[in-house]
Amino acid sequence: MNNPFENAMEQLDKAAKIINLDKAVHEVLKRPERVLTLSIPVKMDSGEVKVFTGYRSQFNNALGPYKGGIRYHPNVTLDEVKALSFWMMVKCATVNIPMGGGKGGIIVNPKELSEGEIERLSRGYVQKVWRNIGSDKDVPAPDVYTTPQIMSWMRNEYEKLVGHEDPGVITGKPLDQGGSEARGYSTAQGGVYCVLELAKKMSLEPSQTTVAVQGYGNAGSFMAKILDEKGYKVVSVSDSKGGIKNTEGLNIEKLNEHKAITRSVIDFEGTENISNEEILELDVDILVPAALENVITKENAQNIKAKAVVELANGPTTPEADEILKEKGVVVVPDVLANAGGVTVSYFEWDQNVKGEHWSEEDVLEKLEKIMVNAFDEVWETKEKYSIDMRTAAFVKAVERVAEKTEI
Repeated sequence: MNNPFENAMEQLDKAAKIINLDKAVHEVLKRPERVLTLSIPVKMDSGEVKVFTGYRSQFNNALGPYKGGIRYHPNVTLDEVKALSFWMMVKCATVNIPMGGGKGGIIVNPKELSEGEIERLSRGYVQKVWRNIGSDKDVPAPDVYTTPQIMSWMRNEYEKLVGHEDPGVITGKPLDQGGSEARGYSTAQGGVYCVLELAKKMSLEPSQTTVAVQGYGNAGSFMAKILDEKGYKVVSVSDSKGGIKNTEGLNIEKLNEHKAITRSVIDFEGTENISNEEILELDVDILVPAALENVITKENAQNIKAKAVVELANGPTTPEADEILKEKGVVVVPDVLANAGGVTVSYFEWDQNVKGEHWSEEDVLEKLEKIMVNAFDEVWETKEKYSIDMRTAAFVKAVERVAEKTEI
């Protein structure tokens, strides 16, 4: 199995080489600034006490407070959390927001816990990290299997421990507790801005441009909906049960009603059922992997027919597949750019909380568009300047920004 942290460090080395990164800065960026390993005792509903292992990796704060989600998953590992904190640093620096990279996790299957147990676990996590987080230090957020409700418990626990309000300590909160407008679909919206810029660079006419979306969860379904509204032809989507296609284009509104009733996109009228593997190899203009990591691999990269891949999921393309796609001339808009709309609106939430403001949805989208379009253009220019792929260009741009602010 690929070690995610080793993958991350390979990406760092690649970018460092292109820009002749100062050796001292390169050494500093090879490891997180601080890693906390936590033992979290939780009194279970049965009365017994179970001890869970949790982590918080604070990779780099040269650009601003550490920023990154906390995931609850049985497969959480220290290497994964370290790698994700590095990628958060890169993501924030790619879109040029004043945040650093952090990530957290607890080794747990939350589906096996009651609501009360999850609340006690979440508060227990904060009891172990509260001295190391805060709106001016480290700002966690939701991630895999964590929710606005969990963020709300964490904020409450933190404020009890410090004895004062600090709404900016955590983002991804419910709206009535300082959450931001548009947060629910911000990842997809950021991805759409990338598609619109990409279409200009590649001279793609929206009504003639076919799109396939693998993964019809929150990000994927919003991406399909917004692209459809903008006149793009969404011809195929899939979820965990399988996929569907219709070369004439899907009626997204009706599809969403179908999904709400049947809990899946499959068997939608007027479409052909296909597998999750097949959707990746369809002859479309733009492929959007919006589900899991490592779905485009050296095994199937050769069969990818899309002109461009826009990564809405984290890490959907393996390093070996990247090389194959580059050879084939497929443009890959990398996750650290394409799905950075989520962290950007998280940053907006923090900014509003710290200033005691609440922005309208219109304001949030206007600010998001500006940031995403600028970032896309900068990464594109860097790609052209060094004749490299967009992923490497994003890393180059991010590492340059971090290096500039790194004091040794």
